[in-house]
Amino acid sequence: MTDPFGTAALRSALLLAWKSSPTRLREDEAIEADLVRAGYRDRLLTELVQNAADAAAAANVAGRVHVWLDGGDLHVANTGSPLSAEGVQALSAMRASGKQPSVDSVGRFGVGFTAVLSVGDEIEMRSTSGSICFSARRTRAELQGNGISVVDTVPVLRLAWPTGTSPAAGYDTEVVVRLRPGLDARALLVAMQAEAVDLLLELPALQSIRIGEGEFARTVEALPGGLEDVRIAQHRWWQYRLADRRWLVPVVAGEVAPVAEDVLRAPTRSDEGLSLPAVLICDIPMQPDRRRVLPGGPVAELASGYSDFVRSLPATVRHKLIPAPGFARSEVDRVLREALLAELRAGSWLPVVGVAATAKPTRATVLPGLTAELATLLEDVVPALVVPELSGQETASAFAQVDVHRLGLARLAEMLSGIERSPVWWRDLYDALEPLVIDAVAVEELGALPVPLADGRTVTGPRTVVTAVDLVWSGNGSDAMLPVHWARLVHPCAVHPLLGRLGSRQVGAADLLLDPELRAVIDNVEDEDADDLAGAVLTLAGGVSDPSILPSWLGLLLLPDEDGELRHADELLLPDAPLRTVLLPETPFGTVDSALAERFGTTALRAVGVGWTFQIVRDDLPTGPDHELDDEDNWWSDLPDDPEALVAVRDLDLVDPAKWHDALTLLVADSTIAPALADRRGYIAWWLRTHAVLDGQRLGTLRSATDNTFEGLLDVVEHPRAPALQSCLASADDVDLDLIHVLVDRLADPERLPTPAVVVDTHRRLALCMAAGVVDPDSISLPDRVRTVAATLADPADVVVLDQPWFALAIPPDRLVAGDIATAPSLAELLDLPLASETIRGEVMGVGRASTWDAEPSLVLASIGLGVALSTGPVVVHDTLTVRLSGAVEATVDVALWVDDDGVTHVAATSP
Repeated sequence: MTDPFGTAALRSALLLAWKSSPTRLREDEAIEADLVRAGYRDRLLTELVQNAADAAAAANVAGRVHVWLDGGDLHVANTGSPLSAEGVQALSAMRASGKQPSVDSVGRFGVGFTAVLSVGDEIEMRSTSGSICFSARRTRAELQGNGISVVDTVPVLRLAWPTGTSPAAGYDTEVVVRLRPGLDARALLVAMQAEAVDLLLELPALQSIRIGEGEFARTVEALPGGLEDVRIAQHRWWQYRLADRRWLVPVVAGEVAPVAEDVLRAPTRSDEGLSLPAVLICDIPMQPDRRRVLPGGPVAELASGYSDFVRSLPATVRHKLIPAPGFARSEVDRVLREALLAELRAGSWLPVVGVAATAKPTRATVLPGLTAELATLLEDVVPALVVPELSGQETASAFAQVDVHRLGLARLAEMLSGIERSPVWWRDLYDALEPLVIDAVAVEELGALPVPLADGRTVTGPRTVVTAVDLVWSGNGSDAMLPVHWARLVHPCAVHPLLGRLGSRQVGAADLLLDPELRAVIDNVEDEDADDLAGAVLTLAGGVSDPSILPSWLGLLLLPDEDGELRHADELLLPDAPLRTVLLPETPFGTVDSALAERFGTTALRAVGVGWTFQIVRDDLPTGPDHELDDEDNWWSDLPDDPEALVAVRDLDLVDPAKWHDALTLLVADSTIAPALADRRGYIAWWLRTHAVLDGQRLGTLRSATDNTFEGLLDVVEHPRAPALQSCLASADDVDLDLIHVLVDRLADPERLPTPAVVVDTHRRLALCMAAGVVDPDSISLPDRVRTVAATLADPADVVVLDQPWFALAIPPDRLVAGDIATAPSLAELLDLPLASETIRGEVMGVGRASTWDAEPSLVLASIGLGVALSTGPVVVHDTLTVRLSGAVEATVDVALWVDDDGVTHVAATSP
């Protein structure tokens, strides 16, 4: 048998070395055992297929591998360069490789073949250039034959023998391994089939792998942008080639499906775990067992060109190739992830709005929720705006990894500030933005969104503007937008529901007329603009359903009078206004132009203050008497507190005194004035009580027919609408200084005939006013007569004020002035009269018997009859209680009860 590879010489040399150095034998034994148990323990097919790929590359042919079982033998055949003498030397040397270094070469150390020992120790390598075998049995025999001691195991792949068997037809090399007894050969083939796809992907020199009855083939098709479509069985990838590496991303059902976890492939699978979204197959220095990268290996350099790979993919999937946030699976993974992110940040690959435009992520801006319509509008507003397809929430975390600027709605509103666009453009923008406004936060962020106004300005903030509809007028002879220049009115072509959600108000005529800006316009209008302003205001006023809510300052609106002169609306009266009939002949009022009245109608003119009846003045937050109302200062000073709101009627001082009967009718008949008239503390009721004169008497000195408190002292008001004037009349619960003067005089008037009850109650109320400080007694001009309890008139020198109840039993009523015991001193001070207890002394005549209240049946019965609580303590009982009076009254009288100067109570046993 020929020995084409000189194996005999190789065996002789090695046996001599082992014989001369037993340590060398043990080292070879240990090295081979370590490689089998550790480095190549699970890489049988990988190592054999790698050798096949190298052979195919060397021969520049499409590599094919066929794996099958024949009894207990495993056969692995391949095409490519056949076995060479250098290859045999490398296989038997275990420390050197017979392959020439190249990009396509995988093996570097000639030790991967030891993987065959994991399944058997009788190996044959058949090749078209010659065949060899390795055998544990023959090696053991050779060692024994040369006198070399053998312990347990021998190195199998050190001694090679030539054989004469050729490889299977159609193949250049075939490895045959006699499987160890007990090994599950079928399971071995199944496991190999599971590796076939990865190996075809990793080793481009191979075209197909056949394992048993299953065959796996790879096809590659060029795609645009430098991509290749790689298919193996039912699997598919898009591949991007660089000089010393390839990037691949799986494609499932036509969609890119990023990898979740993988390992570094150099080019076959290593133990370096990766968490990248794409498969990396590269050429990088590895440790001898090809499981780990050599320390200091150029890992970061592998990221170069990754952005080109990402840019080659369809725009809508590029974000999927950004490494997801998370922990690195290895140190190589950490370095590579950081390098990839840096590469992606620096590369221009991110699709942005524009024709085939891309940008660096660090220069791009993403607006979450961006739509195609919004993107079109913002193309020249927001530079490098990420396309809508990549602006959803699913891209947020990926874009954060590469520092894409996230554009919030608040920042967008700021960027829109200052740009000039048509109202229609703004409406389209609002329409496109509306789907993004999903909560209160979004509403707040768009608070500074620009809004175009009807007057051509663009202002900031929907909350500052108003929208309105149907504001059309014919003031200039043709239908046009009502010129409400005082309001921030949104241009009708820009009106959109979103503005309402962002805080704009939809207003009607009343809202526009209540706008404080209108007052400023009215105050500063030029004469040449007055007609347009008046037309706009009157048009709006005619549409207000409740004119009472309108501000009184609308009366400052300039309108033409009957002579064509411009005057304030509140200085004009309507033709045939009822108010004119009750005013003084000489008043400052003019008459509004009749053509204007016909054009806009009475309702609109009255709403802005043109007189028909009395005009109301309103102020929701009055701060002082500054409303130009007659005697307003005195009214304000009489109030206990500042009013929360002011509702008044002006020009009451212009009423003809002889026309108050009709004037009151006008006031009561006005539905706007009548509610305010009912407020007794209000200006209208106060002024009428104080100044209005009806039938020769001030209204405040007249009483209602239903109020008999001051009957006989005050006259009943005579007016058909008297009930509505209640707050303008005298009130027993509101006795002011003016009424006090009247009551003091009326009590002394012999023409007045009040009853004793009215007299006493009136004195009681006067005393309360005195006690409360309402009146200064020095300001009262006392008459020369006073009204007694008997309702008679008496000389003040003959009467006293009742201040102790027992004096009422002893002093004649026509000599007593009484109100309430508690306020008797105040009444005495007001009327300058003495108190009974200070001017009259009573002496009890006779001696009674000492007793107590509860011991006297008559006293107990008296308390029951009077409905009062029975007094307690001592009492002196007299058969007849006689008291001698001295001082202002001289008399001896029999009484039922008396309290002497010592405070002792005396009672009569029976009524006198």
